[in-house]
Amino acid sequence: MRLLASLTALLFSANVFAQVNWQLDKSHSNINFTVSHMVVSETSGKFKFFEGKVVAKSDDFVDSDIEFTIDASSIDTDDEKRDAHLKSPDFFDVAKYPQITFKSKSFKKIDGKNYKLTGDLTMHGVTKEVTFDVIYNGTAKSPSGITKAGFKVIGKINRTDFGLKWNKMLDNGGLLVGEEVNIVCNIELDKKS
Repeated sequence: MRLLASLTALLFSANVFAQVNWQLDKSHSNINFTVSHMVVSETSGKFKFFEGKVVAKSDDFVDSDIEFTIDASSIDTDDEKRDAHLKSPDFFDVAKYPQITFKSKSFKKIDGKNYKLTGDLTMHGVTKEVTFDVIYNGTAKSPSGITKAGFKVIGKINRTDFGLKWNKMLDNGGLLVGEEVNIVCNIELDKKS
């Protein structure tokens, strides 16, 4: 019985010590999106301010704990008038809901560099489970000796699922603003010592 307890404690300790903390390198990361405009084109934008952390439980990042927080008021579509509208109660209502958050539930390797990331996305006061495709680009050591890891995150969400329902009907029957939002994030992480 004592041997079993010792082995359990040893395994638990090894598991805890195997975890590695990774910090977001903000200068080499971005969160971008595109959405249909009048059916005939797309408008693109980004969020300028966000934080993120990853706790890796293995070298290949499988089952890592991943959390991101985005400053909703940092939305930038390169048009001040449109950005002000997006921050208003018609869309993000940033005065009432200043943050967009993501917390992972699972991070699974599919094959090679391809992964699936599932978690809870909270936006505009609504939480929904979402799944993103992730490409793990590997690790490399910077000239200053910092170990870096790179990921590309790709996915789609329906903004109306989160209460962002403002729209106008066009003469051709289409919608002024698309409901499906395409998301592409490039994430670079620094291994913490």
